[in-house]
Order: sequence, then C-alpha cells, then structure tokens
Amino acid sequence: MKSVKEMSVDQKLVQLTKEIIELTPEKDELPLKVIEILINDEEVQAIQDYANTVSIVRLGFNDHGPVHMRTVCRNALKMLKILYTCGIKTSLENENAGSFSDSVTAVVIASFFHDFGMTIGRQDHELYSGILAFNMIERILKTVLPESKDLNRRVIIRSMALEGILGHMGTRKIHSIEAGLILIADGCDMTKGRARIPMEMNSKPSVGDIHKYSANSIEKVKILQGKEKPIKIEVHMSADVGFFQIEEVLLQKINNSPAKNLVELFAGVEGQDEKQYL
Repeated sequence: MKSVKEMSVDQKLVQLTKEIIELTPEKDELPLKVIEILINDEEVQAIQDYANTVSIVRLGFNDHGPVHMRTVCRNALKMLKILYTCGIKTSLENENAGSFSDSVTAVVIASFFHDFGMTIGRQDHELYSGILAFNMIERILKTVLPESKDLNRRVIIRSMALEGILGHMGTRKIHSIEAGLILIADGCDMTKGRARIPMEMNSKPSVGDIHKYSANSIEKVKILQGKEKPIKIEVHMSADVGFFQIEEVLLQKINNSPAKNLVELFAGVEGQDEKQYL
C-alpha cells in the first residue's frame, strides 16, 4: 500500500507533467500516459519497495525506494521545464533523433527505474538496474506506442532511458543532456527527510554515517530558473556538516553531467551568506 508521501508526490508528478505538455505546441500526452502507468504499476511498486528494504534495513543506507525515485523524477521534470522555457533543446532534439516529448518520457522512465538494482545490492547497482528495467521498459513502451511504425521511437526512448539509469552514479561516461539531468536530479534528493529512517533505526556507528548526518542538516533543495545559467539549484542547510553532502555528492554529480554548463549551484547555512559553487 502506498504511503501518504508517495501519493502526494504522485499528484505533483501528474500536475507537473501536464504543465510541461501544455507548454508545447504538439500537446503530446505520451509522458503523461507513461507517468500514469508507472505510478499504478504493481511490479514497479514491488521493486521500489524492496529496493528500500534492502537499502535501509539490510545495508543501513538512506531512502532508495518509491519516494526517492519519484522525487528524482520531479527534480528532473522541473529542470526539463526550465530548459524548455529558456529555449534550450534536449539532445534528442538537437540530434533530430526525437522530440521534446520523447526526452521527457525517457527521463520519467529512467527516474522511476534508476535504483531498481538496490534490490540486489549497492555495488554496481546502476548496472543491475538496467538489467531489471529492460523488459519493463519494453512492456510499458509497447503499451503506449503499440504500432509497428513506433518501433524507432521505442528504441530511441528505451536507449535514452537506459543511459540515464546506467549513468546516474557519475561513474560512467554519459553524453546526453537527458541522462545528465537524471544524474543531477538524483544528487538533489538529499534533504533530511531522506535520512530520517536510517537515523532512527541505527544507533551504532557505521560506515557512511557522515552521509546520514550531513543529509540530516539539509533543510531544502530548490530548483529554480537561474540568472546567468538556465537552472539554479539552491541548498538550504541548518548546519555546516551539510557542505559535505554538497561537495562529496551533488557537486561531483554535476561536474560529471553533460548538463553542467546549464546549472548554477548555491548553498548556505540559514542566517549566513550563501556560497556559490557554480
């Protein structure tokens, strides 16, 4: 059964996707159809739930389940909306390989599936995510794009989604803006809510504690339209320990992202001056 938080994020995802579609002249509802399938698919839910069990209960890490994957999707969609508003094309558009709608659809799928491999373990989980996601991507795309004439479109969206999944850790070279946004969107989900459960469950010191304590000081991450660059990311913290999370996680992901040149990054402790990283 879904949590209240999951249902809340689902509603926000549907609304944000509708807003993005309304911005475009084509009004292509493909991303909305895919979102609606993903948030109601029992297998997707089961995998996300078990990924969280492995992450939190077995490994003592933070949230890698349905709320995290939905939050990454929302973060990525916010950035795509900003880029579209600023007139910046996605890689599929620039290469004349696909539409903006195709890019949005691929980003949605990658966001929902990127941590499936946590059902197996942390090491190389992005690779296992791709393996576990492949047949499900096929199933979903054949549901929304069933005609033989849609074959090329399915191949392109599937390939782009897999690039986003396999590249979300920043350890493998990726080349598209779409995959680069997944990388950044994943890094932006680092607020204290994500670290709450492992903080409550684990009282003994263990490897990775600094990440939990650092994340626990992150009050809010805002994704806004920037001034010098299209996307502005603001990180608001309650303590200096939060800078560890920014410098060791988020900044490294942005630096490894093909979308780096599109992002401004600011961070600061509440009541103090902000620090500009990018």
